[in-house]
Order: sequence, then C-alpha cells, then structure tokens
Amino acid sequence: MGKPTGFLEYSRENGSVRPPRERVKDFQEFHCLLSGEEQELQGARCMACGVPFCQAAAELNGMVSGCPLKNLVPEFNDLMCTGNWEQAYRRLAKTNCFPEFTGRVCPALCEAACTCGLHGAPVSTKENELQIIERAFAAGWVKPEPPRVRTGKTAAVVGSGPAGLAAAFLLNRRGHQVTVFEKSDRPGGLLMYGIPNMKLDKAVVERRIRLLEAEGIRFVTGTDVGRDVAGERLLEEFDRVLLACGAGMARDIQVPGRESGGIYLAVDFLTAVTKSLLNSGLKDRKYPKTAGKRVVVIGGGDTGNDCVATAVRLGAKSVVQLEMMPEPPADRGEDNPWPEWPRVKKTDYGQEEAAWAYGADPRRYCTTVTEFLANKHGNVCRVRTVELEPEQLPDGSAGARPRMVPKAGAEKELPADLVLIAAGFAGAESYCAESFGVALDKRGRTAPSDGSHKTANPAVFTAGDMRRGQSLVVWAVREGLEAAREVDESLMGYTNLEPGRRNEG
Repeated sequence: MGKPTGFLEYSRENGSVRPPRERVKDFQEFHCLLSGEEQELQGARCMACGVPFCQAAAELNGMVSGCPLKNLVPEFNDLMCTGNWEQAYRRLAKTNCFPEFTGRVCPALCEAACTCGLHGAPVSTKENELQIIERAFAAGWVKPEPPRVRTGKTAAVVGSGPAGLAAAFLLNRRGHQVTVFEKSDRPGGLLMYGIPNMKLDKAVVERRIRLLEAEGIRFVTGTDVGRDVAGERLLEEFDRVLLACGAGMARDIQVPGRESGGIYLAVDFLTAVTKSLLNSGLKDRKYPKTAGKRVVVIGGGDTGNDCVATAVRLGAKSVVQLEMMPEPPADRGEDNPWPEWPRVKKTDYGQEEAAWAYGADPRRYCTTVTEFLANKHGNVCRVRTVELEPEQLPDGSAGARPRMVPKAGAEKELPADLVLIAAGFAGAESYCAESFGVALDKRGRTAPSDGSHKTANPAVFTAGDMRRGQSLVVWAVREGLEAAREVDESLMGYTNLEPGRRNEG
C-alpha cells in the first residue's frame, strides 16, 4: 500500500471534462488527465485490500464483479502512488495488452467492486490505468517486441476487433506467424468504426496497429472472409484459424412503415460518420444528413448514447431517445448490494450533451415503437409509440422477471425526420462461420458446450462476441487472450502462455 491512510486523506478526483457547449463542436476526445502528481494521490487512495474484489472477476447474482482481465489493480496503484511509473506500466501490461482502449471505453467493473466504494467514492482505477499507459507511450516504454524465435507455425485471425487483436498479439509473441483479415478498409473492427472518435480517438487505435505490425503481424484489409475468400482456402494456407468476427448482426425493428426512408441501423450510421470523419473531416458528406433533422434514437445502452452524441454534433434539431425498460433508481436497492454491479441510473456523455443542447434529458423510458409514418416522398416523418408497463405476474412467481407489455390507451406520436435503431445485436452473421463449417446457435453464437474456444473443426477456434454474444471490450480482450492459449496448445502440443503474459518467444 503506497500510503496506508490515503483513502482517509484524499478525496476522489477525476480529470477535467470539456463542457458540452465546447465539445459538441468537434469529434475530439474531451476527457483530460490529471497531472502526474495529482494522479499519484489517487493511487494513494487504494486500500490494498486483503481480498481485492476489484480484480476478482467473480460472478455475483448473474453479473460479474471486478475486472475480467484480473488486472493487478492494488499493485499498479501502489507503484504509481510511489512514483514508479515504469514499473506500474510493466505490472499493468502483464494482464492487459491494450490498456489504452479499456482505459477509455471500459465501464470500470473494477471500480464498481472497489472496497472504498462501499461507504464512499471508489478509487479512480480506470483513470489511473489510462494515465499509466499514456505516460508509458510518451516516455517510450511501449516498444515493438517481436519474438526472438519463430515456431514455423501460422495462424489466421478473422476480424480485427479487440478479441482478434488480443489473440494476434499473444500468438505473435509466442512466435507464430499471424495474419489478421479485416473486411473493412481499416483494421480495428469495433474499435475503429463501432465507437465514435470523441470516445476513442482513432489515432489511438492506429498507434497500436502500427506497433503490432512492427512486431511482425500482417494485416489484410478489405477482405471479407466467407465472401471474398473461402474458408477452405484459409485452412489450406494456415495451420490454424481463429474466428473473431464479432456480433455485428444488428437487431432490427420490424413494424409497419419500416421501409420508409430516413431509418438507419445505428451501426451503419456510426460507421458512415467515422469513415467520413477519417477520410475527409466530414467534408464528403457520405453519411445520413442529420443537420436540422428531428432525430429519434431507439434503444439505450452505449450504442444509443453514442448515436445521441453524434446527432448533436451533426446539428440535429432535436434528439429523443426511447428505452423500453423503466428508469433505473438513483441509488442501489437492497437487492443490489456491493460488490455487485450497481443497477442505477447513469447519465452518459451523449445524454448530458443533448440535455444542454435541447434543454431536457432525451430519454423516454418504458416506450417502444409500433409504427413508422412516412410523408408523400416515402421518408419517415413521425414515429408512433406506446408506453410499456411490467406484466402482472401470477401468484407464486416471486423472483421471475416480468415482461414489459403495452399499456392500454398510452399511444403517442413523435415527429421524426431521422430514426436510428440501436436495439442491440442478434449475434454473428452466419456466412463466415458457415464457410468453415461452424454452426451458430439460436443467439448467433459459436459457444461450444464445454466452454472452450474450439469448434467441431480442430483447426478452427472462435473468440469474442462471436462466441459469447454482445459484450464489453474488456471481455473481448480476455476472450482473445484465452483463445490464443488454446490455439497455441493445439499447435505445439502444450502451451506456456498465460493470458496477458508478456511472452518473449
């Protein structure tokens, strides 16, 4: 413990955030880091608990508490607190190969399980992590580390999102020759096109891609495996194939009027905006026109919030966000004790910006769409909605989760010129898996019954959202690291890999 009384002496402080009136003018990251000295004091707040729930990744009441990567949180907090920044980076890198991503976009499961949070504010572990990795890059501690010895084995990774990159990272460090295939024009998958630039600057993703290339990983972009290249060909050219294609099949809303113009899936909208931003600084206008439009976002969660924030930046006249579920409570309920993940209301950056721009929180809870209404040109002009309420359950069904059902006489109409559907994802698209003879279950996953990353084909493995379903970046990284270990064992007959370990070959 850097300072035994630190959690008593210092209050939690976060880096400054540009106010909404400034940050909505651009797509740049808006979180600023504390000074090094101020961040060290935040590290001093860590209690070095006898049982550090922050790194436990334990399942409690159906939810995971603590870091899925099992980051050595008390250790790097201690090292940072005492000014040993380089050692803090080395410690962090033992379990997390991409802290510059998780330090920006992870919801911080570690902080939700922090002992300090039981009766006060948790340690700012997420910002500590981000400060450590950014200082490491600035100081030149993060360098290409190609393996000293190559095994002569080859592996193809299909998909360059966080799972694919993590697997490629570890397999390459082991000494295998790795080629990553990506169907988009840039590597990064979800990190590149699924998360807006203000949340994760694409220069950060490109910095890591360049580093992986310098370590010997080959990236092939613009190649859609299963369509442009058959699975049989990859199995002929590579010893093993790892499918990390994500869960990109967006869940649509099939109600009357869905064919109207001006209705887009959120993932297509966000991808188009980011591509335009990277290619031309938005000057090519190759994204749905948003300026002056009345925008309705259907769905909550991170994707819905990202759509809200993007629409505000593009000059929407108004933004309304519809959520099916009831408004969460402001504080933990008695049935949601620490260290479980807190099921409480969270106002994210996009909602803050919409509230500033339009004078009210954009969210409307317990609401779903029943019909899209079009104008004479065939473009959406109104959205018909209905209020939802929990279904009345019969006696003897205590503990069952009630369904949300329409409330009689609670129909309304909203003006809408642009509708963005952010209703989640229904799993992986089937064509790539089918090209390798891999079956998907009813939820669009490749999850095998034994919980491994293997498939029926001994040369093919899966990882990430494609295997476990839509989840967090931090879970995708863990999936990639665990899958790499199984691939290595399959190639070599044994493995000395540990997920996150800095293997030297």
